[in-house]
Amino acid sequence: MTTQTNTSSLRGGQEEKVLSLNPQQAAKGVSNFARSMRRLRKHRMAMVGALLLLFIFLYVLIGSLLIPESVSIYNDPRRALQAPSAEHPFGTDVIGRDILARTIYGGQISLFIGVTAMLVQILVGAAVGLAAGYLGGLADALLMRLAEAMLSIPQLFLALIALRIFSDPTQFPDFNFMGRRFSSTMIVIVFVIGLTSWMRVSRIVRSVVLSVKEQEYVTAARSIGAHSWRIVFRHVLPNCTAPIIVSATLGVAAAILLEAYLGFLGLGVRAPTPTWGNIMGEANSYLDSWFYWFFPAIFIMLTVLGINFLGDGLRDAFDPRSLK
Repeated sequence: MTTQTNTSSLRGGQEEKVLSLNPQQAAKGVSNFARSMRRLRKHRMAMVGALLLLFIFLYVLIGSLLIPESVSIYNDPRRALQAPSAEHPFGTDVIGRDILARTIYGGQISLFIGVTAMLVQILVGAAVGLAAGYLGGLADALLMRLAEAMLSIPQLFLALIALRIFSDPTQFPDFNFMGRRFSSTMIVIVFVIGLTSWMRVSRIVRSVVLSVKEQEYVTAARSIGAHSWRIVFRHVLPNCTAPIIVSATLGVAAAILLEAYLGFLGLGVRAPTPTWGNIMGEANSYLDSWFYWFFPAIFIMLTVLGINFLGDGLRDAFDPRSLK
């Protein structure tokens, strides 16, 4: 509680109010995380991005509750390439499937690929960056040369080679999960994207670790005999959280775009599993039917914009030099 005391002013006998804080309240500070979240809430573009992502999430979630999956796979060639109408708001594809239903269930797979590929990317990149930065010496040189070698090769080229090797349907058959049938290439693409995207994360984490491991509290932990694992996970890794969160956010957008590239080239997730990318790949030969490619493209654009806006806001909010 704050208390008010009235004191006589030396000028004109006027009274002014002086606020004194309770010592317990004065001692209580604001954490860096709370301060960062407050800056994030004031970042207008980040809030716009969060609203866009909320819209996409509700679209694929509520849409799947209202429209059964059977609608997305039912085909009737007699209604092929019908323009948007009351019965089919987004029109139909080349074999008469409802594009609205396919963008809902395809969106679920695209978002799943983006999030899980990001998790693979962050786990591998953070582990390599921690090892390289903390161990130093030969381990640092070898790991960073590996990362630089992979960065010198275009990611799309690496992904195409990996998919050609691991997408054989005879070796990797489709599977059923919770009553739905999924293509095995969905899992292959998750690991292909994740294992070809970790290099930038590792470099960012390594740079933070090189700075943190020289701090006084890390030296103090070593002096009292703390094990290296304890130092890494209790003192070093928590200080890498902010750049990892920002990299993870932007990594989802990059994974969704790469999956869309592969799907457009016909090397993405194999049928019967729809994604926004392979829907656009199917529409490549029917560009005159604008509704075929427009709706999956607009969902990809909104999702990537939302993630990038939110990622920029997170970067500004977690920047320790920011005073806003």
